[in-house]
Amino acid sequence: MNTKQEIRHPEKQAHTGSYSAGVLLDGWLFISGQGPLDMQTGEVIGSDIETQTRVTMEHIGKILTAAGATFDDVVKCSCHLADIGDFDGFDCVYAGFFPGVMPARTTVQSGLSGILVEIDAIARVRS
Repeated sequence: MNTKQEIRHPEKQAHTGSYSAGVLLDGWLFISGQGPLDMQTGEVIGSDIETQTRVTMEHIGKILTAAGATFDDVVKCSCHLADIGDFDGFDCVYAGFFPGVMPARTTVQSGLSGILVEIDAIARVRS
């Protein structure tokens, strides 16, 4: 029986809640919702959807790296936008992070507190 392993964001110092940045189990990496936060201070980075999406995706990339994975290993993302009207700006930045087959994705408008975007991901970590 495999046990689950916590994967940490390598720069996180700010307390942003009681959760693991990622959980690895049986080769599957489940990344908690990430947002455009400064991992040292917890402050929001950027005021536009493009900047906030880039920062959020960079956080996901750091967690993937910590688990031995890349964006090419991501199979599913759930994306929450404070305003679905920001979809085009979000989608343009998001797409640039995936070198091959795009992951399956759900994108919805959600009530987010002080941020424009939050994204979680599932990846298959190759042995």
